[in-house]
Amino acid sequence: MIVYKSPREIETMREAATLERVGAALRAFHGSPAISGEFDSFRVVEAYRQTALEQGGTVPDAYERAHEIAGRIEERRAGAPPVPCHNDLLNANFLDDGERLRIVDWEYAGMGDRFFDLANFSINHELDEGGRQAFLAACFGEVREEDARALELMRFMSDFREAMWGVVQSAVSELDFDFTGYAAEHFDRMQRTAAEPAFRDALGS
Repeated sequence: MIVYKSPREIETMREAATLERVGAALRAFHGSPAISGEFDSFRVVEAYRQTALEQGGTVPDAYERAHEIAGRIEERRAGAPPVPCHNDLLNANFLDDGERLRIVDWEYAGMGDRFFDLANFSINHELDEGGRQAFLAACFGEVREEDARALELMRFMSDFREAMWGVVQSAVSELDFDFTGYAAEHFDRMQRTAAEPAFRDALGS
C-alpha cells in the first residue's frame, strides 16, 4: 500500500497517468447520488472567523480583503449545481495499492461545488498551469474555458478555507504546532493566487 505524501510522491501525483486516475475517481464521486451534509466554502470561512473570535482568537487583517474577493467569487459561482464533494484532497488522503486509487478521510464531505474539490487537489499538489489544464482534461475529457476560470477562482477559496482553519486551530488547539504560521502561509499563497493574471481575468478585475 502506497500513501502519497513525500515530495517525490507528490511529483508522482502530478504525472499524466496519475491525474487521469484522480480525475476518474473524482468524476465518479461527483456523479454519484446525493449525500448528507453540505459544504459551502463561502459560509465555512465565515463560520471559522466567528468560532475563532468566540474562542478568544485573533482574525488576521487579511481576512477582510479575502472575504471581499470571496464575495465576488461567490457571485460568479452562483447557480453551480451541488454535487458530492470530499473537500479535503490533501496528498496524504490518497492511497494506492498499485491497482486501485483510494481516497480516505471523509470528515469534510458534503454537497458542494465540484470546483472546490478540483481546486483543492490542484493547489495542494501545486499543479502549474499545464498541470491544471491536464487535470481538467482528465476530469472532463476536454478543457473548457469556463471550467478553467472556475478552477482559478476556487483555488483562492481552497487556501482561504485552509487559512481560516489555521486561525481556528490557533485559538482552540492544544497541539504543539505553529497554526498561526500555517494560516499565514495559506493567506500568503492565496494572495499570490489573487495577483495572477489568470485569476484576475476569471474574476473580471
